[in-house]
Amino acid sequence: MAQERWLNENQQRFWRLYVDVQHHLEGVLHRELLTGSGLSSAEFAVLVPLSETPAEKLRARDLCRELGWDRTRLSHLVARMQQRGLVRRSGCADDARGSVVELTHEGRRAITDAAPAHTDAVRRYLIDLLDDDEIASMTDVFQRVLEGLDPQRD
Repeated sequence: MAQERWLNENQQRFWRLYVDVQHHLEGVLHRELLTGSGLSSAEFAVLVPLSETPAEKLRARDLCRELGWDRTRLSHLVARMQQRGLVRRSGCADDARGSVVELTHEGRRAITDAAPAHTDAVRRYLIDLLDDDEIASMTDVFQRVLEGLDPQRD
C-alpha cells in the first residue's frame, strides 16, 4: 500500500494561498470587467482568441481546446453571445458535424472597448505587484505546471 504524502506546513500554506489568490483575483477581474463593459469573464475569454485570429473565427472544437472547456459549456455561452450579437455561429464547410464561431462587428467593438480597462486591472492586481525576475520565475513555474497537466499542450 502506498504511503500518503501529506503537504508539509510550507507546502500547505503555499497551496492555500494559491487557491485564495486564484479565486479572489478571478472574482475581482470578473466584477471589474462586468461593471466596466457588461461582458462576463467567460464572454471575454471567448472573444479574446477570436479577436486574435486573422479571420476572427475559429472552429468550436479549437475554441474549446484553447479555453479548456467542454463543448456543452461553449455551446450554451455562444448561444447567449449570439443573441447579444457578439458572435455568429455557422456550420463548418469541411465537416458537417462541426461549427465555426465568428466574431461580429459588435463583438469586435465590445472587446476593443473592454480590453484597456481589463489590462489595467490585470496590471493593478497582479503585474505591478511583481518585479521582472518574479514574473520570469512564475512564468517558468506556470509553464512547467501546465506541461505536467497536459503534456500534449502546445
